[in-house]
Amino acid sequence: MIDLYTAATPNGHKVSILLEELNLPYAAHVLSFDKQEQKAPAYLKINPNGRIPAIVDRDNDDFAVFESGAILIYLAEKTGQLLPQDPKGRSRVIQWLMFQMGGIGPMQGQANVFFRYYPEKLPGPIARYQHETRRLYEVLDTRLGEVEYLAGDYSIADIASYPWVRIHAWAGVEVDGLEHLQRWLRLVGERPAVQRGLLVPQRDPAPEQVLKSAQSILTR
Repeated sequence: MIDLYTAATPNGHKVSILLEELNLPYAAHVLSFDKQEQKAPAYLKINPNGRIPAIVDRDNDDFAVFESGAILIYLAEKTGQLLPQDPKGRSRVIQWLMFQMGGIGPMQGQANVFFRYYPEKLPGPIARYQHETRRLYEVLDTRLGEVEYLAGDYSIADIASYPWVRIHAWAGVEVDGLEHLQRWLRLVGERPAVQRGLLVPQRDPAPEQVLKSAQSILTR
C-alpha cells in the first residue's frame, strides 16, 4: 500500500496518474495549504521540504519519498514499468523527466505567479516567464514531431509533463501552431488512468483552484 500525500496541483497529479497507470493500491491524503498542513512536524518527517507530493511505501518498511520526479522514478523502478531498463532507453526517459523538472515546472509556475497572482502587473517578468515557457513547449513540439511520446514509448516522462502543459492557458501561454504538442495532449489525455489520476484528490478543480494551490506552494 502506498500513502500519497497530495493536493490538486500539477505536481500532485503526476503521482496520482502514475499510481493509476501502475494499478497500485494507494490511499490519498489531501493536505490543506490554508491550514499549513504541509508544514506540520509530522509531515516534515516525510518531506523535509514541506511541499507536496510525497509518498510512504508501507510495503517497503514505510520508506518515504519526496520530490515528484524522484517519486515517479521510485514507483517505476518498483514495478518495472514505464521506465526502460536498458541504459539508452532509461536515459531518454530521465532526460525528458529532468526537462520538465528543471524547465517546464519552474518556468510555467513563475509565469502563473506573475500573470495571475502577483499584486503588481510587471510586464517584464510576465513576458520573460511566458516566453520561456512557450520556448520549452516548442522544444516539446519538435521532439513530438519525431516520436509518438517524449521518450519514444509512453513513460513517466509524459506523465511528468502532461499535468503542467494541459493547463497552459491559465499561465497565459498558448499552444497555437504546435500541432505535435496538441496531438500529444489529446493522446495522453484520452488514457483512462490519466483521467482517473486527475480526479485525485476527489475531483479535478477549476484551473483557478489548481494553480492557486500551485502558487501557494511556490511562495511558501
